[in-house]
Amino acid sequence: MTANPAPPTIAEVERIINIPDAVLRNLQITLCYHDLSAVLASQTGALANWCTFATWASKQAGQTIRKEDLKRTLERYLFESAAAQQANAEVAAAASIQAGSQAMPAQAAPLSAVAFTSAIDRASDAVARGNRKVFAEIGLAFANFYHSCFLESRLDPQKVSPFCQELRPGEPPDGQGYLRQAFTHYGQALLETDAKGRAEWLLLANIEIGFHEQTRLQPEIAESLDAGLTSFLELARSLFRSLFPLNGWLHLAHLYLRRLIGRPTALDLAMQNLVTEVRLQLRRAITDTMMTLALPSGVVLRLGKDLSLDFPESLRQITNPELLKFLQKHNLSIDSLRGSGALDWADLPERLHFILDLFRCYEERADLFDPPFSQEQVRALNEGRVPEGRL
Repeated sequence: MTANPAPPTIAEVERIINIPDAVLRNLQITLCYHDLSAVLASQTGALANWCTFATWASKQAGQTIRKEDLKRTLERYLFESAAAQQANAEVAAAASIQAGSQAMPAQAAPLSAVAFTSAIDRASDAVARGNRKVFAEIGLAFANFYHSCFLESRLDPQKVSPFCQELRPGEPPDGQGYLRQAFTHYGQALLETDAKGRAEWLLLANIEIGFHEQTRLQPEIAESLDAGLTSFLELARSLFRSLFPLNGWLHLAHLYLRRLIGRPTALDLAMQNLVTEVRLQLRRAITDTMMTLALPSGVVLRLGKDLSLDFPESLRQITNPELLKFLQKHNLSIDSLRGSGALDWADLPERLHFILDLFRCYEERADLFDPPFSQEQVRALNEGRVPEGRL
């Protein structure tokens, strides 16, 4: 980390917020979080702040936003699902009977060619909106904090309270009371001379922002996980284009006509079974993709599994009364990682439990300050281009 790095300007943060291209915007958000993180760390030492974790969460979100690997994951799950393969064969057999020689044989039913595009697009869009939403509020708040409360790269304690008063009172999602508390506690961390005391104030500030962030993100997270709720018509259109290349629309109209008069075709019934299984595998694949967090040094966390890294020595026994009170209120197992995995990422309490323990376990991991992109990729981003190579 550079000693006393200059913080990103408010104008720069606002420029990034308004980038129309979701992929480029996400990459620049990720890089800006890294820069915002370095400013606070230059004063506290290599203790992770909220922006440090946000750097890697935003980088991970970029994979969903760019739609990387999701289609392959979906198709792999469908291929491995015996129920999906059986339902697919029944659809192909019913189609063969309905259309005679015009339809492809049962073993060639195009399950792998089902158009997942709309489900993937929905997940990508929801994650991109959440990525921007959080940065537009919290990233901008960090930039304002630095420019309002720091003088020649050092905190001016007299400026912290007036800055916090500008944030809206009240609970999230509408209020910013937790942000008020968090920046107050960042100020206390910066003034603290005892290493353990500084680590505890910093953890409290991190989890207060995490609580606000995750509450604000609840609609976008639920929407992204529900992107796999493909409608019958959406899947039917795709399958019928593959099964009946010349007149798929006619067979689809026939299916709906028979359904209206209460005499569903064998193909309709087989399609309903397939839709049920496809929805299940889509949800599974999207959840699996979203519930993975890649950190530096090759660390990959599965968010549905309990964390295994021990608490650092400075945070093993909590003594800060305010931090202890917060953990007792929101954490089911204060001094244990048992049950830290979030089985349902759309469940806010489960998600918060994991994140609180994640922040505590990894606060002293210096590799979290590694740059998220190579120097060549940073140059491309500074020129307003999506870099080449693995992102």
